[in-house]
Amino acid sequence: MFLKSKIASQKILFVATIAALLFLFSSKLSAQDSCHIRISLLTATPGEELYETWGHSALRITDSSRNSDIVYNYGTFDFDTPNFYLKFIRGKLPFYLSPDNFQDFVSEYEQDSRGVTEQVLNLTCAEKQNVQMLLDVNMMGNNRGYKYEFTFDNCTTRLRDLIEKATDSTVQFGQVLHTKVTFRDLIHEYLNYNDNQWSKLGIDILLGSKLDANPTPYQVMFLPDYLMKTIDRSTLSGRSIVSDKHALFKINRSKIEKNNLEHPIFLFTWLFVIIAFLSFSKNIFIQKTLSSFDGFLFFLTGLLGILLLFMWFGTDHIMCSDNYNLLWAWPTNAVAAFYVHSKKRWPKIYFTIYAIFNIVLIALWAFVPQHLNASLIPIIAILIFRSLIYILRKR
Repeated sequence: MFLKSKIASQKILFVATIAALLFLFSSKLSAQDSCHIRISLLTATPGEELYETWGHSALRITDSSRNSDIVYNYGTFDFDTPNFYLKFIRGKLPFYLSPDNFQDFVSEYEQDSRGVTEQVLNLTCAEKQNVQMLLDVNMMGNNRGYKYEFTFDNCTTRLRDLIEKATDSTVQFGQVLHTKVTFRDLIHEYLNYNDNQWSKLGIDILLGSKLDANPTPYQVMFLPDYLMKTIDRSTLSGRSIVSDKHALFKINRSKIEKNNLEHPIFLFTWLFVIIAFLSFSKNIFIQKTLSSFDGFLFFLTGLLGILLLFMWFGTDHIMCSDNYNLLWAWPTNAVAAFYVHSKKRWPKIYFTIYAIFNIVLIALWAFVPQHLNASLIPIIAILIFRSLIYILRKR
């Protein structure tokens, strides 16, 4: 009986030993498999279209054991989404994580004459496994979609967060900015490089004072270039997080300088001079034309004010709130525009208040807690001038 028990115990010990060895072997094999993986951050240079102005980021995973080379991209959306345009305007359009073949990804940027830089990440086998696991989870069903937000949750910040999560928050991100800048300054940096002054004006009108906040070193990584620069200076458990950096293909991008005659401030200043000059004409046709122009201009600024209110209260766009452009783009102008020919008393009071208010606004321009585009000054000057003409007009 004792002998049988001893033999049984030896069998159990033998089986347990074999199981342990198999477990250790499989774990080692899994770790070796994960080391066949190479993970790198891809950063594309800006393009000519407005949505390409700030560049793009994606993650490349090369697995030599599976002979696969996949690029994971958080910047895709589906045109077949119900109410696509309404959701886009309201900031509710879902963006998706999508895989793409590396060669197809690179070919697209090469055709658009946009360079791509690759930074190979110096991760352990376990950290590489974490990255792959997180991406696999993100690719499941509804996990693919997320609510895009330009400054705080976009295709670039998603990669920053992924790297941070995969390394159990042990990554020490470097600092690339040593002077105080605002989110608006960073956005302007790229618009100025392309000399895209009209887009700059539009952005400055639509986006409110929150864009004038100072981003932290962590927050500046919402832009692809700044994520790339930050990763260059980052460490992980005392080692550099980048083991290799090279250009997959390089495009020498020259700064675009457009004719000053196309600059909004130049065109709007000339418009003010012409309107002011014609305002003193006694020609009946010119005066009737200017009166119609007044109605159009005030109605347009009223519609703009309504749009700004809608973007503030009716959408999920964080940066559209607290917009001080409403100081000159009064929504009520959309109604007042129909009374520029009126002899009633209240329009005269309205335009008097509007003119005085905007004179004060220009006088205190530098003290407004939001960057207001200087190209707006001639437009506001026209609104003031035509308001005064209406007030002083003989009845």
